[in-house]
Parts: sequence; C-alpha cells; structure tokens
Amino acid sequence: MIQVKVKKNLSQIKEITIAGHANYDEYGKDIVCSSVSSIVITTVNGISELNPNYLEILEEENKIIIQIKEEDEIGMKLIQNMLSLLKELSDNYPKNIIVK
Repeated sequence: MIQVKVKKNLSQIKEITIAGHANYDEYGKDIVCSSVSSIVITTVNGISELNPNYLEILEEENKIIIQIKEEDEIGMKLIQNMLSLLKELSDNYPKNIIVK
C-alpha cells in the first residue's frame, strides 16, 4: 500500500511523505503507482518551474519526501490540488493507497 502522510504546523502543510507500493498489479503495469507518480512528478515539476526555492525534495528507495521551505500562495494551491487528487485516488483504490 502507498501511504501519503501530511505533516502540518498549525494549519500550514510543511511536509508530505509518499512511501510504499500500491501492489495493484505487477511492476510496470500498476495503474495506481503510475497515477501517483504522474500526480506527484507533475506537481513538483510545475512548482519548481514557478518557484525553485519553494520545495526541497528528498528521494529514498520507495519514498519521496516533499518539504515546503517558504510561503507561496500558488505553490500551496498546487500542493493542495496534488493532495486532492491523491485523496480521490485513495477513495477509488482504498486497498492500494491511503492519505493521512
């Protein structure tokens, strides 16, 4: 299962950790994993184009950590959109992804 964990300070999102495998299908055919990858990579790349100082990305095996480094209204809207899409995906595939 893919786990998406959101850390907040008061009401502000400060860090998002995405880890694990969906195990929906075999490697290379897993539509849940590819959906998560597409959502996250598109969001991170878009934000980085707009404000390269907004995020710090840490990649480990089977895990990505997105740290929010400064305030940016557009960046936060894109992060909230990413989380909304991941939540929708978890609603459709509850055995494969969870957003906490």
